[in-house]
Amino acid sequence: MIADELAHRADILSDALPHMRRYGGKTVVVKYGGHAMGNSALGAGFARDIVLLKQVGIHPVVVHGGGPQIGQMLARLKIQSSFIDGLRVTDKATVEIVEMVLSGGINKEIVGLINAAGSLAIGLSGKDGGLITARKLTRTTRDPGSAIEQALDLGFVGEPAAVNTTVLKLLETAGIIPVVAPLGMGEDGVTYNINADTAAGAIAGALGATRLLMLTDTEGVLDRDKKVIPEISSEAARAMIADGTISGGMIPKVETCLAAVDAGVEAAVIVDGRKPHAILVELLSSAGAGTLIRPNGPRP
Repeated sequence: MIADELAHRADILSDALPHMRRYGGKTVVVKYGGHAMGNSALGAGFARDIVLLKQVGIHPVVVHGGGPQIGQMLARLKIQSSFIDGLRVTDKATVEIVEMVLSGGINKEIVGLINAAGSLAIGLSGKDGGLITARKLTRTTRDPGSAIEQALDLGFVGEPAAVNTTVLKLLETAGIIPVVAPLGMGEDGVTYNINADTAAGAIAGALGATRLLMLTDTEGVLDRDKKVIPEISSEAARAMIADGTISGGMIPKVETCLAAVDAGVEAAVIVDGRKPHAILVELLSSAGAGTLIRPNGPRP
């Protein structure tokens, strides 16, 4: 089956063998979200690509989002929600819906696609096996012209305080692909909704992953001429945030990549998930895809 899959993708994987050797036995964390999750053809292709990675000896861990699906369910149930800095304000009723959609429908759909593609996958959330211990996320705001900061209450929105990789390593040993919904439990037993990018970065750092792949709806990090930057050091990325070259919604994605690299991930890549086989192009070909963010110094 591996030969068949490689032959099917021969146009993009003509030089796959050295890359397979490079990544063999290594862990790759893939954040799956954006347009690819709403497209059945891209979703099925994503599952086949994840299975191929496993078959050639790479250990993928999938962390998924689900913002649009959560919004659709809240609208159906006539539950209003608002956003602050791109984060959904999550009260008790909302967090119950978030958990239902993430851990239920979306998670099991991805698991089903991977299983149908020929591998074994298990769905879990950050609450399972003590994977993610969360703490309440805090944000502050300041009125124009005022020096006084005010705390904003986002409700049950959290961030990883600690990641226990035991369950993920057990699944890896068993040859099973983990599919993780971005939820966590506080030390007080409260369930928190966690941004999927943040969860993926924290898991990648805790695992010491070789790569963190962030599937997005953009081609990568753009320079001032709106051209994709193939590779950038963490120092240069921080400078581009400071001078405004990296702006808007790209800032938190790049900051997640920087945090993962700082935590020991060899490199993080922002990849266009709208392109078929994007993760294979990045990992198993010399062409690469998107923007690779690495520590300062030579490319890992």
